[in-house]
Amino acid sequence: MASFVDRVVLHVSGGTGGHGCVSVHREKFKPLGGPDGGNGGDGGNVILRVDHQTTTLLDYHHAPHRHATNGGNGMGDWRGGKNGETLVLPVPDGTVVKSKDGEVLADLVGEGTEFVAAAGGQGGLGNAALSSQKRKAPGFALLGIPGDERDVVLELKSIADIALVGFPSAGKSSLIAAMSAARPKIADYPFTTLVPNLGVVEAGSTRFTIADVPGLIEGASEGKGLGHHFLRHVERCAALVHVLDCAALETDRDPLKDLGIIERELEKYSVDMSYAGPDGDVVPLNERPRLVALNKVDVPDGRDMADFVRPELEERGYRVFEVSASSHEGLRQLGFAMAEIVENARRTVAAAPPKVAPPVLRPRGVNAAPFRIRLEEKDALPLFRVLGEKPERWVKQTDFTNDEAVGYLADRLAKVGVEEELFKVGAKPGDTVVIGEGDGVVFDWEPTMMGGAELLAGPRGSDLRLAEYVRPTREQKREEYQERKEAKAAARADLEADRKAGIWTESVQKRMRPAPTRQEADGESEG
Repeated sequence: MASFVDRVVLHVSGGTGGHGCVSVHREKFKPLGGPDGGNGGDGGNVILRVDHQTTTLLDYHHAPHRHATNGGNGMGDWRGGKNGETLVLPVPDGTVVKSKDGEVLADLVGEGTEFVAAAGGQGGLGNAALSSQKRKAPGFALLGIPGDERDVVLELKSIADIALVGFPSAGKSSLIAAMSAARPKIADYPFTTLVPNLGVVEAGSTRFTIADVPGLIEGASEGKGLGHHFLRHVERCAALVHVLDCAALETDRDPLKDLGIIERELEKYSVDMSYAGPDGDVVPLNERPRLVALNKVDVPDGRDMADFVRPELEERGYRVFEVSASSHEGLRQLGFAMAEIVENARRTVAAAPPKVAPPVLRPRGVNAAPFRIRLEEKDALPLFRVLGEKPERWVKQTDFTNDEAVGYLADRLAKVGVEEELFKVGAKPGDTVVIGEGDGVVFDWEPTMMGGAELLAGPRGSDLRLAEYVRPTREQKREEYQERKEAKAAARADLEADRKAGIWTESVQKRMRPAPTRQEADGESEG
């Protein structure tokens, strides 16, 4: 079972924002309390944070899907929803965050360094926040927006000043164990080391870190062996130390040949832009300061081999040290040479200010529209696609089961000029309009009235502009007229039947009685 993982693909998603609430305040003696729906809470973010206690990406290898909590929905009485909790994912120091396409998004170096991998979604507004002088009691609220969702690649690049490179079983792990307090696994067979080892070395007043690259063989830059998995761990190093085995038992190997193979592999390896010097440039591995450590000189054959190859290496310009991890011979001199290179690299970084590109400010034009319309064709029919941050966000916030919310969306689109632009590009009533990329939200476009929905009378939650109206045909009008005519004839027949039955006799006799004279009327009043 793996215990060290230095590259994972992490699927992260921010929390979804809570929905706004539709509510009307109800209180005794206050029949018109007004809207009191609260806003939804924002979704939580997913943050990558450097933690010195984390040394591997193993946890994300076993559980690559991480999701922040969602925001709470709004409630009545102006109560807002709870914001989603931020999900903090600890990563080792030196983690590089990349996109699936290889673009470097962040280089996390230093305790506490953070990167927002996925932002949470915005909570929706309640009907209390949507009320205005013209729309005093909205019957709808805005929905919460889903959080960002994407895949990021995490690559661990060890933070070390000196890198030990060499063939398997050259003694790199033994040197780290002899020069520091690190205790890596050591055995007498190739590929003993399966993970990069780090050790802290003190030489005088200089303290620095050394690391080894396991499994580096011929063809490692092309994916052979294990070295291609760990070459990234030497990208941050200031110098390289070639560890050459002078006591190799194989007859077809010698230190000079091993050095040439490793140099060619380092030359082929392409260092990406995740690490750059103070001037903003990346120094190839084969152009960095290099030392040569002739290891295992405590063995008689090793001492003879070191004496044989040392002049050739010095002629090539290398600083050569004869060392032994077993007897600690030459380790002090090698440590001070490493410290000298580290000190020079640190002074260079401190003296040269980092090259920072000046920020480029591109303010949006005064008359620039917050959207654009792209004309497409689908099934031999025109299709108009509306693209823009605002329209796409407004669509996500709209509850399409509520006519008033749909009318509010139409008002917002008309306010920014979407309808006018559709007229200009040649859209006609009934054409297909899509908001957003992909399938998006599809409409059969019908131009709305210039007046907003708040100016139209209608019950809460409805929009008269969206009410379905079908104009009756001539045949339907003729049928409706005939039905009314028959209904009137039936009513007259019912009244005549009641009269003949004597139900209205008293009222008919009273209606036919002659009107009293003035003297009769005065007499009745005196009586």
